[in-house]
Amino acid sequence: MSPVPPSSWIAPGVHRGPLRLSLAIQAFMDGVPTLRRGRVKVLLDALDSFLGYPAPLLAYTPLTGEQWARSLPLGVQPEAREVLAEFRAFLRDHGWLDAARPVNLFD
Repeated sequence: MSPVPPSSWIAPGVHRGPLRLSLAIQAFMDGVPTLRRGRVKVLLDALDSFLGYPAPLLAYTPLTGEQWARSLPLGVQPEAREVLAEFRAFLRDHGWLDAARPVNLFD
């Protein structure tokens, strides 16, 4: 998976607003094997649409992810949950969730 921290995507001095889910999906896709890439992208784009594209990253929580998975056909739900687990681990391990929740903002 892409080790690029989300903060490096923004030029210094540029107001960035909330991190978008689509940027995190793009970074995650860099590490997805080619054979799975198409299907994973379709699922994650569907999640982004479900959350109101362009959704802020913080709109995706374990609860909203589960709600989205339950909205899918029964045959797709296990795959969707697997993708969500991988994506959530990526967000946590690569600092995306921390970057989306800045604690100390400069005035």
